[in-house]
Amino acid sequence: MWNEPKILWLIAGTLFIAVFEFLSLGGIHLPKEIALPFFLTFTLFFGRETLWHGLKALFNLNFKSINLLMFIAVVGAFYLGEYPEGTIVIILFTLAERLEDVGIAKSQSAIDSFLNKIPKTVFIKDQELPIDISQVKIGTVVLIKPGQMIPLDGIVKSGSSFVDESAITGEPLAKDKRTGDELFAGSLNKQGFIEMEVSKTASDSTIEKIRELTFHATKHKAKTQQFIEIFSQFYTPFVILLATFWTFFNWQVLHQPFNQGLADALALLVIACPCALVISTPISIFSAIGHASSKGALIKGGKYLEAMGQVNAMAIDKTRTLTKGQPIVTHVIPFGNHSKELLLSCAAGIEKLSEHPLAQSIVQAAQIENLTPHPVENFESFIGKGAKADCLICDDKHHCIGKLEFILEEHHLPQDFIDLIDAYQKKGKTVVAVSTHKKVEGIIVLEDEIRSDSAQFIADLKQLQVYPIMLTGDHLNVAHSIAQQVGIQVVKANLLPQDKSKAIEELLKEYRTVAMFGDGVNDAPALALSSVGISMSSLGSDTALEAASIVILNDNLSLIPYLIKLGRKTLSTIKINITFALSVKILFIILALLSISNLALAIFADVGVTLLVILNSLKLMNFKPKSSQS
Repeated sequence: MWNEPKILWLIAGTLFIAVFEFLSLGGIHLPKEIALPFFLTFTLFFGRETLWHGLKALFNLNFKSINLLMFIAVVGAFYLGEYPEGTIVIILFTLAERLEDVGIAKSQSAIDSFLNKIPKTVFIKDQELPIDISQVKIGTVVLIKPGQMIPLDGIVKSGSSFVDESAITGEPLAKDKRTGDELFAGSLNKQGFIEMEVSKTASDSTIEKIRELTFHATKHKAKTQQFIEIFSQFYTPFVILLATFWTFFNWQVLHQPFNQGLADALALLVIACPCALVISTPISIFSAIGHASSKGALIKGGKYLEAMGQVNAMAIDKTRTLTKGQPIVTHVIPFGNHSKELLLSCAAGIEKLSEHPLAQSIVQAAQIENLTPHPVENFESFIGKGAKADCLICDDKHHCIGKLEFILEEHHLPQDFIDLIDAYQKKGKTVVAVSTHKKVEGIIVLEDEIRSDSAQFIADLKQLQVYPIMLTGDHLNVAHSIAQQVGIQVVKANLLPQDKSKAIEELLKEYRTVAMFGDGVNDAPALALSSVGISMSSLGSDTALEAASIVILNDNLSLIPYLIKLGRKTLSTIKINITFALSVKILFIILALLSISNLALAIFADVGVTLLVILNSLKLMNFKPKSSQS
């Protein structure tokens, strides 16, 4: 931060002019005919932009401008013959402004600099010369050498390697990549030679979407930041009016020399400059967001980070959050004259057209048994319920597959069939029923394995006094079984997407600030309605990136309690910054009004406060919570 060229020039200028300031305080002054052009040259060289903006603000009667404060202070100092003070005011103000810019740039995620490291050209298979990555089309086979950063998203076509994805996911361990595995732009090929088939263009790559979302995050300002910005718009003109009033009050009412009242007013203007206040929130927010990004969490705006620090309850979906989301078929039970093979083949044919995790598991089970899924037509999906289709192999064409309640909408089922389903569901299993127009064909029993870190995740939430509630579309018995194992007391099951939204509305009334943690697809309405929506979906999932306000880019549940701690630390940092800045300003405003302070002291106090606020905010970039922190 300190070796930036412009900052070095400003520091050198400050030290040079400070010598004349100290000489001035000791009664040693340059002759006026030398001092005026000498200090005016330095003032214009370092502060021409600020003075120009301040002059324009004066012509436009824009009394909300901080630059106008500085313009008045500098002109007033030169009017009083306090040339070193006038010069050092503008240099230090420019230095503070530059430190703010560098602080924000440093606190923001290093994605842009990271993007510059990604190769701008790539070698195409069967082509000698490299081409620009912007010209690479989907389906093109790109050659990735060992030690090379992967330039685009794609799928391994041939070869194998260990790939470091830490820049994208925050996960430190390299992953084994083989034919068919996904690769992401910005990850590092550490070992083998790979041929990759491009799946996304440069403008649509995962890292580019992260960069865009991080950029747009600055538009979603925290409520604290919005308040400070509004406050400063009224605060600045108030200070100008107070300084003007005090000048004439000293002169006309207290009968002090006009120049004495003006000097006190100038000191008041300088110390009252709201730089530290204005910068207190955005640098803290950007530092924390940049830090979260390095850990593998994409936070889309300051208001969501702030919400994480205020969360009192968290609604949690079950599948792909508390469980692995990859249920395994454990039982295939046919009814009547049907065989297991026929039942599974027909079910796989219907579910092949569905994107639901249960559907994929049924298709995978058929593949393991070397069964060919039946071709179907007229497929219809009913979110949260099941699907319908006409099988082109079976004698009874029309089939329904899904929850028991869904089957019962069209069919009357025998009691022994219902009892069998209930028996499995009471054990916490998931049961998919298959039926034709005429009769029941059978059931398929699945089990979703609980994640090894789910119980610790819930325990961490409780330690932070965040109340966990399970919201799931699964059967109540299944939900209760999972909830009991991970430590959740309150469960709301059999919920459709609209039911989850209603549940969030109720939780918001009870807990005020509520987070929703879901997969970003069926949970999209609830994610959008909650105070802060969190998704942990597969990398590159457009739905997850769009629906949630925080996206976990790795498979680490412990990152969510970490973000709650980070949000709380960010809020406390902002409060400390604001309290410190206001306290110092109030103190020096009182000193200025009592004619105890002076312009030089006010200058150093203002810049000192701004610098300390910046440094305190940047500490969030290396945030490491204590294990007992709550």
